[in-house]
Amino acid sequence: MCGRFVQTANTQELIERFIARAFAQFRARHNIAPGQPVTAIRENLETAGRECTALTWGLVPFWARDPKIAYQMTNARAETAAGKPAFRGPMRHKRCLIPADGFYEWQREDKGKTPYYIKPATNRSLALAGLWDHWGAPDGSEIESCTILTVAANQWMSGLHHRMPVLIEEKDYDRWLDTSLERSGDVADLLQPPPEDTLVRHPVSDLVNNARNDGPELIAEVPAEGPGPAQDSFFGELFEER
Repeated sequence: MCGRFVQTANTQELIERFIARAFAQFRARHNIAPGQPVTAIRENLETAGRECTALTWGLVPFWARDPKIAYQMTNARAETAAGKPAFRGPMRHKRCLIPADGFYEWQREDKGKTPYYIKPATNRSLALAGLWDHWGAPDGSEIESCTILTVAANQWMSGLHHRMPVLIEEKDYDRWLDTSLERSGDVADLLQPPPEDTLVRHPVSDLVNNARNDGPELIAEVPAEGPGPAQDSFFGELFEER
């Protein structure tokens, strides 16, 4: 599950890292929630290159009658996405990368739910596997939106939650974004949990529970009150993963 995450790379950093053109200016954000715009990297067929763009988090399929379906589409199970009506087309033609410094997960403990910030063990930021789609309303308005693919958690992550986002390595960026690879089997090997030593975590302030809060203080480590039994994510109760 992925219910909140962090993006701090500025426009120039994104252009250099992903060798992409940028059509917007991006600012640091430390508490991105479903329904908000996120930075994404995708293939632009017109320019035959990559572009940095803003997508709304929560996929609205092109055939949807009501854009509110997005709140059920923030995450998608990688194991079944290729067979689901909402994700079948995007899995073939509209894959994207979602840059992230890290993400949050919650663990139920004796005194409530403790938020943890999860980040790469190295200084390199993450690239989450995403899907996007374009939706047009009868009144002519449009929404470009995305979802984050997840897989069964590795052993390291399973103490917090049974799912985790799919992480795409830099060497696989081209293949994941290449929409000429239309068969689900062409990228199936990328939809795996990362090695056990990929990520680290620490407890953070419960200020992150409120999506209106933002700032680098949200990812600062706070003293832990001791581990508790693994439970469902704080946001697993709000958003059902499809």
